[in-house]
Amino acid sequence: MKVQEILETCLYVDDLPAAEVFYRDTLGLELFARQAGRHVFFRCGQRMLLLFDAQACGQPDSELPPHGAHGPGHVAFAARQAELESWSAWLRDHGVTIEQVVSWPGGGQSLYFRDPAGNSLELATPRIWGLDETTTLSASPGTATTAQTMPALRPATPGPDSGS
Repeated sequence: MKVQEILETCLYVDDLPAAEVFYRDTLGLELFARQAGRHVFFRCGQRMLLLFDAQACGQPDSELPPHGAHGPGHVAFAARQAELESWSAWLRDHGVTIEQVVSWPGGGQSLYFRDPAGNSLELATPRIWGLDETTTLSASPGTATTAQTMPALRPATPGPDSGS
């Protein structure tokens, strides 16, 4: 047995509404679901990015074990080499400071910046890990769906988007 792929990853934030606006409007991620005061979920290609309020998720819950982290986390988003310059300009235009640009010895580049919670984010070309961007990145973004407000973690009980 061996795991095949990462399905989801998460970061912890201290202001869910600010994080939602940043990841949706600045990074262009597709809002999938939210539970006020607990989490915001985004679709990112064929994977999921989960943003949790660390304090809320650190409490025992009848459905899930408690989890959380302290201090800044890190996530790297895949980007095409040809798009990095445009991403850099886009981020600056949206008030985001580029902390560092790295050209890796084995090829590829990374742009480092922060989200409103201070998490370290990276836009990286797949080549930094020896991957081919034509097979790693999908040709077009995923199909848009309607965001859901989830009264509980189980997707079986989604409600309409509350707009919060």
